[in-house]
Amino acid sequence: MTDILLIIGFPIFIYKIYILIIFRSVLIPKSPIDSSESIDRRIRLIRVLLQGYNLRQYKEFIIRTNPFNPDIISGFLWELNISGINEEENLLKVFAGADNTVSKEEIGNQLQKLIDSNIITSFNVDEHTYEYKNWNEEWEKSLNIINASDHIVIKPSFKDYENKQNKIVLTIDPKMSFGTGEHQTTRLVIQLMEKFLKKGMRVLDIGTGTGILAIAAIKLSADSAVAIDNDEWCLENIKENCNLNKVSDKIDIKICTIEQMQEEEYDLILANIQKNVLLDIAEEIIKRLKNDGIVILSGLLVEDEKDIIEKYKELNPIDKKIMGEWLALVLRK
Repeated sequence: MTDILLIIGFPIFIYKIYILIIFRSVLIPKSPIDSSESIDRRIRLIRVLLQGYNLRQYKEFIIRTNPFNPDIISGFLWELNISGINEEENLLKVFAGADNTVSKEEIGNQLQKLIDSNIITSFNVDEHTYEYKNWNEEWEKSLNIINASDHIVIKPSFKDYENKQNKIVLTIDPKMSFGTGEHQTTRLVIQLMEKFLKKGMRVLDIGTGTGILAIAAIKLSADSAVAIDNDEWCLENIKENCNLNKVSDKIDIKICTIEQMQEEEYDLILANIQKNVLLDIAEEIIKRLKNDGIVILSGLLVEDEKDIIEKYKELNPIDKKIMGEWLALVLRK
């Protein structure tokens, strides 16, 4: 086996191109937190690789399903030899290099498994081939300044915002992580946090992504927050966003699952994930919630409410908020 193993692809997430490079020992430290030196070495290698790789064309597959459950569908599609997935309203866009062997038929076969498992009832796949664009530029164009609530605005670092109304401004660059404020569930949780978060609270943000909810919690006067995610791609992104918002000293970032955490108690727990995950970790959430503590759950469709309430029956539902087909629930211990 060679000393360095390179797996070269070009994941496109929200119109941004990356190379996923996996090294054996030489460039990947054993600690999940990379040193700046190792990151710089990988960046230099990426630039060399890009010079010799043809990026002139790529394939795009537009996928619609009924019902639309992007988390489960994406999980199945990542089993294929694809480069990236972008979630849009009521559809997924799947990307692959023009010379990639993945096909419309292969994607259809994968989606058929979801029909056979009674997860979806139907699907449609359209395929297109496009010439290469400056994806970094396109990605930046796609990110907007978002009024997440009456008091909070979310903006990327490369866009200016004139804060005439003295709002709380969150500066969030998403990169490979979820959480720009574009999605309704993020805004639902922020709006409910404004109502229920009290000064001095200790907060746990599960599935933190960009860190947006943990950062919002600190800006809304929480004393401290623990932000966890099981995706190592999120680590540097969260750290950067914490630095951008000057809250690094108040947010403890952990790459782990909730089961791997110490059993500490929190005043407020945030979990904007997905129904099946919320069902699976219900017991872990409940035992980490202080008496009279509050949990805000989202990533849910309106029709998921009954199942969630039943699973979290040790807690009392005290509020909910709906935006389109999406739901957020507030429960108290």
